Amino acid sequence: MLRQLASVLVSLFLVFGAAHAQDGSGASSETNGQRTSVDLLLDVIEDDAARAELIERLRGADAVPPDAPGDVIVETLSDGTAPPEDASFGRRIALVTQQAAEDVVGWGMRFWRQLTRAPEVFGGLSGGEAGVLVEALKDLALVIASTVVVFFALRWLGKSLYANMSASARDGGLARTAMLFTASAVIDAVIVILAWGAGYALAILALGEFGQIGIRQTLYLNAFLLVEMAKVAVRLVLSPSATSLRPLPIGDRAASYLSSRINLIVGVVGYGQLLVVPIINSNVSFAAGRAVSALIAVAVLGFAIWLVLRNRRSVTHWLLGDDAGPRAAAPEGTADPAPVRGRRARGALAYLARHWHWPALAYLLALFVIVMLRPGDAVFQTFLASGQVLVVGLLGFAASGFISRTMVSGVSLPARLSDRVPLLQGRLNAFVPRMLFVLRLVIFAGVVLLALNAIGLIDLRGWLVSQFGLRFTGMILSVSLVLLVSFGLWLALTSWVDYRLNPEFGSVATARERTLLTLLRNAATIALVIITLMFVLAEIGLDIAPLLASAGVLGLAIGFGAQKMVQDIITGIFIQFENAMNVGDVVTVGGVTGTVERLTIRSASLRDLHGVFHIIPFSSVDMVSNYVKDYGYFVCDMGVAYREDVEEAKQAMLDAFAELKGDPDQADGILDELEWFGVNSFGDSAVMLRARIKCVPGRQWGIGRAYNGVLKTVFDARNIEIPFPHQTVYFGETKDGQTQSVKVDMETPTAPA
Repeated sequence: MLRQLASVLVSLFLVFGAAHAQDGSGASSETNGQRTSVDLLLDVIEDDAARAELIERLRGADAVPPDAPGDVIVETLSDGTAPPEDASFGRRIALVTQQAAEDVVGWGMRFWRQLTRAPEVFGGLSGGEAGVLVEALKDLALVIASTVVVFFALRWLGKSLYANMSASARDGGLARTAMLFTASAVIDAVIVILAWGAGYALAILALGEFGQIGIRQTLYLNAFLLVEMAKVAVRLVLSPSATSLRPLPIGDRAASYLSSRINLIVGVVGYGQLLVVPIINSNVSFAAGRAVSALIAVAVLGFAIWLVLRNRRSVTHWLLGDDAGPRAAAPEGTADPAPVRGRRARGALAYLARHWHWPALAYLLALFVIVMLRPGDAVFQTFLASGQVLVVGLLGFAASGFISRTMVSGVSLPARLSDRVPLLQGRLNAFVPRMLFVLRLVIFAGVVLLALNAIGLIDLRGWLVSQFGLRFTGMILSVSLVLLVSFGLWLALTSWVDYRLNPEFGSVATARERTLLTLLRNAATIALVIITLMFVLAEIGLDIAPLLASAGVLGLAIGFGAQKMVQDIITGIFIQFENAMNVGDVVTVGGVTGTVERLTIRSASLRDLHGVFHIIPFSSVDMVSNYVKDYGYFVCDMGVAYREDVEEAKQAMLDAFAELKGDPDQADGILDELEWFGVNSFGDSAVMLRARIKCVPGRQWGIGRAYNGVLKTVFDARNIEIPFPHQTVYFGETKDGQTQSVKVDMETPTAPA
């Protein structure tokens, strides 16, 4: 609105100013030329007609739709100003993309101009650099010789020590290996420091004036310390002379090959940038120093590209873990030659392993471009960043290799702990590989981020200290801590339940304890999962209060829609509280009789005598009949013939019980003497005698079958008839007692002729 008003005012000033100039024909042209816009505005205000017309135009300014911004707006964006707020969304996008395209084209043109001028850096070479270097080497010959002799002598003395450390680590555990690894690093660093100190002592005490040291000697000794310390880091990771202390999963030949090549690159870059270039700068020119720096960088990059191309297949075999195939075809490279498997590996990681050299070559070419565009100190900073990337990558490979070996070997618990908690090792071996896989992904992401930060593509430190970075890292750490604590609690709970259910240690759990502990484990697992999920959602920034409210409403709706399930759960809770049945009991539930194999909060699982498995929801249970609660009875209904004496049959049953108690296999299941009830009923063919035996719960059926066998033997021995159904044919009789006569036709068999 203000822009529109200003444009209207300016136009009115011009219009009325022109009109006023035409009306004032008597005024000179010089006077009109000197009148300002303020004078024109005053003339408009003093003129009643002009003022009225101005007021009318201002009143009608809001009624006039604003004109679409013309091309002039696009032109005003070239200075970096934001698009106008009154522009349409499509135009705003077009303006932004137009500016971005122009910036990209401008950057590309500048980059190409710099790249075409890059060879000019070598124009600083005058041809006298070699003589300067030869003269400098003459001055440094004694210092170089002393430091090199002391260094190699100490290294020769330390080789036997490294071999002993490697042998000791081979027979030791992880903690011992870590201590020996640290000790080897300290010893190697001390050797470098002693050689460096010997060179400084010789330069100060023996060369030149006593107590003084030349700048060239200082440059060399500082370069020696930094370069050899970098080589210490390389030897620490590769350990070419100590196999058992090597963190990377590579062979001796590969470690020696890698160590020699990387140390060569470190030596050329370090001594070249820290010693040769400063000498050229001070004795020839800074242009010559930049040219020598670029020349060293180009040579090192060419050597690195040659190494990548020469060893690409060997590295691919090592990354894929191939272990079969021809060894002779593999060139000398970064890993001991490993043959190709018959089965080709698949997946994103396998594809990256087979084509690893393309990203490496792209990175080296990018370094080449940087070296050519920014010679001088930028070259050293670039190679220093590349060294950091290499160290981070090697450390990442070492950590990944250790994790891989741990995943393969698995977790092995002491035999004493495994006997008490037999399922703990299986749970750990199911969880630890997944956790280590996630850790490998984290290490890979960390290596990539550190590498990008080292070469300056991202500002990792700035991102970490930013508000988003702090919140994101805090969220990741909090979620990881919550998950680990939850898993630890679940592992402790399940292990304690397993220990209580283990009959070989501690007190033997009762059937009720087994049931309740199993239900506790299941219920606690569900509750822990829900609580962990709530904590995780809260840590990632979601407000769980509306979620809990929604869950309550959803639970109410589910309760109305799933009344049967709610009834199952409530009935199951009361059944467990009343200890109506436990796992292993023989019960009748819902009209089904069988052994309880599983109890949940909403159902009971039974297996009947025929092996049929039944799942009975508690909502269908109106009565539970438990046959093994406290004790059981075997009820014996024995039938004898009507002609037998009841007392004789009773004594036979008592004698059979006494014989049963004499059986050691059955005696421990009998809790009391035989209970005699007497004549229970009169059957069609037998008099039913009843007695019962009180037994250990669950033993009554076996004891009953054994008693029946003994009773049959005793009855047979005493000729007591155990009747079976008889049928009497009755023909009837008259009142005087006469019966109907029956004619029986007897056929006499004829003798054979």
